[in-house]
Amino acid sequence: MKITLLAIGKTDNKQLQSLMDDYIKRLGFYIPFELEVIPDIKNAKNLSEALQKQAEGDEILKRTNTADVLILLDEKGKTYTSEGFSQFLQKKMNSGLKNLIFVIGGPYGFSEEVYKRANEKVSLSSMTFSHQMVRLFFIEQLYRGFTILRNEPYHHR
Repeated sequence: MKITLLAIGKTDNKQLQSLMDDYIKRLGFYIPFELEVIPDIKNAKNLSEALQKQAEGDEILKRTNTADVLILLDEKGKTYTSEGFSQFLQKKMNSGLKNLIFVIGGPYGFSEEVYKRANEKVSLSSMTFSHQMVRLFFIEQLYRGFTILRNEPYHHR
């Protein structure tokens, strides 16, 4: 199985990018992982919220195939403990699927088409985080999930 994280817009904070790069490298010992950044929508300031979500949604959907499992990182999604998320990952791996894609939407969330296409929604927290911070938190939780599955000492129970 390969895991992809789709995110709108680049990370302009070098410290955050450095931390993400570290966890992405660590993840490589467990599973194929890719962070795919969808460029910011051009002239987004001139678009309504609905048009911006639509344009971002079109870009997200272009990057998925029908066989991919698409999971939205969404505040209304299911919440997990770190142990529960590791079990969620194990079930996905056991199911034999090839591509598991997690998506961080733009500042206004997801278009209706993306919600319809999504297989599931997962919430990292009921708090609001910047899109750049969510990337780091999610990648770290992926790494933590795999260390839990391998009974490695990174996660203390």
